[in-house]
Amino acid sequence: MTERKPPGVPFESWVDKQIHDAQARGDFDSLPGAGKPLPNDLESPYDELWWVKRKMAREGLSVLPPALALRKEAEDALTAAYAARSEPAVRKIITDVNAKIRDMLLKPPPGPPLGRKSYDVEQVVREWQERRRTAGGSRVPGVSEA
Repeated sequence: MTERKPPGVPFESWVDKQIHDAQARGDFDSLPGAGKPLPNDLESPYDELWWVKRKMAREGLSVLPPALALRKEAEDALTAAYAARSEPAVRKIITDVNAKIRDMLLKPPPGPPLGRKSYDVEQVVREWQERRRTAGGSRVPGVSEA
């Protein structure tokens, strides 16, 4: 436990002595982040929940309710399907996301509604074929391939 400041000793001197003693004991030698640069978000405005957001990012947690996260995943799956190299890959991507959509429709979680139906696999395949035909068989720019 930290000792109390003796009467008559200036506060700055007392604190400086405590810091010096801690350095001599090596209390600061293996702190997390030692030798690493400061985070680059020092210029951004103060956010009261900064620590919650960092912890969630570190733990890989989502901020979105499950239905909104699945909406985003469904949009990303459609984009990935259009960029896929083969028809079986398109079918697999859409079938996988459709299974998740159906599961959520059968047992909706608390929160906002999903507001989305399953994709028509055959329609997505037709659109994929048309996009490949109009693009001359090249992939969609800016989209990673599946």
